[in-house]
Amino acid sequence: MNGKRSLLHDFTKGFIEENATFRMVIGMCPTLAVTTTVVNGFWMGIAVIFVLTFSNVLVSALRKVTPDQIRIPVFVILIATPVVIVELVMKAFMPDMYSILGVFVPLIVVNCIIIARSEAFAYRYPVMNSLMDGLGIGLGYTINLIVIGGIREFLGTGRIVLFSLGSFPARLLFDPMAVMLTPPGGFVTLGLLMAILNLVIKRSESKKAAREAAAHD
Repeated sequence: MNGKRSLLHDFTKGFIEENATFRMVIGMCPTLAVTTTVVNGFWMGIAVIFVLTFSNVLVSALRKVTPDQIRIPVFVILIATPVVIVELVMKAFMPDMYSILGVFVPLIVVNCIIIARSEAFAYRYPVMNSLMDGLGIGLGYTINLIVIGGIREFLGTGRIVLFSLGSFPARLLFDPMAVMLTPPGGFVTLGLLMAILNLVIKRSESKKAAREAAAHD
């Protein structure tokens, strides 16, 4: 039972508690560079989920035979394997998206999120826990990219294109703000979302502390 709870926590902590974008503030370069649309954010997130989960499992499985002195170069080699897979698949089946994401696909090898989870988690914990950690952190990161991309795309173009489903709304509701599709627009969106999340967390913690104090009284 404890094992199941531990696996569940390892999966869910990536959404709020150890959210890569808004709590740990890592992997900022691709976060700001590719999130000009929902679609871009989605596919970048899927690539990160695959690489992070794959590399976490490899690092965890080999942690007992990996010399501590050379663990970082070993991590990079192990991470490069799924990155090459993602790159080749995208080149073959999604060349347009690959050209949009550009250099940030091969640069997943040195993405702070991937390296950080290898060092802080996968190198220290069993395979199943590392698998759940990779899936949870990756899925949380993907949601971050989709949300940021959706806000920037909507404010920057007046609509959100949802894959082959068309766009929403069909007509512009306001004059688009092109600045939202630029780096400053990305920073503004990121900062506001980070502030909102931190405010919600603080209020939640304050209410929890007040309930605990009332219970002790």
